[in-house]
Amino acid sequence: MNNKPIGIFDSGVGGLTVLREIERLMPGEHIIYLGDTARVPYGNKSKSTIIKFSTENILFLLKKKVKIVVVACNTASSLALDYLQGIFSVPILGVIEAGANKALAVSQTKKVGIIGTRSTIGSGSYEKALVKRDKTLKVYSQSCPLFVPLVEEGIVEGKIAKSIIAMYLEHLRLKGVDTLILGCTHYPLLKKEIGAYLRNVRIVDSAQEVALHAKTVLAENDLLNHSKSVGRKEFYVTDESKGFTKLARLFLQRNISKPKIVNHV
Repeated sequence: MNNKPIGIFDSGVGGLTVLREIERLMPGEHIIYLGDTARVPYGNKSKSTIIKFSTENILFLLKKKVKIVVVACNTASSLALDYLQGIFSVPILGVIEAGANKALAVSQTKKVGIIGTRSTIGSGSYEKALVKRDKTLKVYSQSCPLFVPLVEEGIVEGKIAKSIIAMYLEHLRLKGVDTLILGCTHYPLLKKEIGAYLRNVRIVDSAQEVALHAKTVLAENDLLNHSKSVGRKEFYVTDESKGFTKLARLFLQRNISKPKIVNHV
């Protein structure tokens, strides 16, 4: 049972930041990653459609005998997680709860900022998760639509990145937030420049937090793989994506094997 893989799915390539954190934290684990590149982006789809896509993704991963599923997509975590946890017996984790829990634990002034795509910010998912736990919290949100294309063009530092980060985050800096949640799986690649702009602000990386949560859940269920050898990685996409391998190199800082195409729709 411990030798079974961890399953991760995202609408595209961003969830590779989650894979990176999981393999850093649990190097012996086998990981299967599914990028639903045929149907990206999820952000402009209805809740029922997101639930349908997410269910199909998990069914594919279950055929691969995964022992846990990490929903690395903020949109799917927001709109489908409760449903998915209700119909599948395998543990299913999302990035939003993990990020919210960490922010609450580290914020001292109870002023928390959230940045994400328009769809994630528009859904109010992080705000709901935070305020549900602490009604005295002050939450400030900011959509950053240029961050994803910046990352996917490899512009993660330098003058252009600094300028766009300042444009979006000035509002949060003026509000005096002491904690900032990176509410998109692309954003950890900008963490260095974001941290330089928001000095003395605690940056909460949801990818790191969901990896920690996954390790805790696996340990509690005696499912950790304690192998001394590095676990294998398998990559799948739902449509041939020329940019996937290139972006994977950027996200993981290494080359990966060519992803296999799966058609489960």
